[in-house]
Amino acid sequence: MIRIVLADDEQLIRGALVALLGLETDLDVVGSADNGSDALALARELAPDVCVLDLEMPPTDGIYAAEQILRSVDTKVVIVTRHARPGVLRRALASKISGFVPKSTPAEKLASVIRDVAAGKRYVDPEIAATALNAESCPLTARELDVLRLSRAGDTVQSMAKTLHLAPGTVRNYISSAMARLGVQTRFEAAAVAWDHGWI
Repeated sequence: MIRIVLADDEQLIRGALVALLGLETDLDVVGSADNGSDALALARELAPDVCVLDLEMPPTDGIYAAEQILRSVDTKVVIVTRHARPGVLRRALASKISGFVPKSTPAEKLASVIRDVAAGKRYVDPEIAATALNAESCPLTARELDVLRLSRAGDTVQSMAKTLHLAPGTVRNYISSAMARLGVQTRFEAAAVAWDHGWI
């Protein structure tokens, strides 16, 4: 039996996926959540074989949640998404995510992907892969991406400094360098550009 934790902030979709995957005799959805923080807590508590996470999910996104889960639990992660922005797949693969599928995928196909991932294979939807090949690479450093991710969430410089264990001046330096690299005037514009490209 393949044990699954599923997370999606849309209740209707989450409920439908739990029900549909529950029809498979070898799959067992042992927990579900509506945000990344609860998904992490469930994964730590239940140690599932596979976590199925929505990409567009608070408080940040499914890839960030996946990174946290994979750091603390021996599991596999499949990301499902309605809109795969350019660059998102590259982030996902760099984060050791094993599967990447659109929400238009039939339940039977998703079940098959989950089985493959649980067996140690990887699966990327061909159309998403083709889009990712044409995406420009990210010019920002990991720390610059961290501050833009938190900027997009509305954090202040002081709150970012506390979260990232950095001095406020250092956070401002990362913000300035990210703005310069992207040719924008504000940190919010920089965060929007990074989001549009799928870098955060």
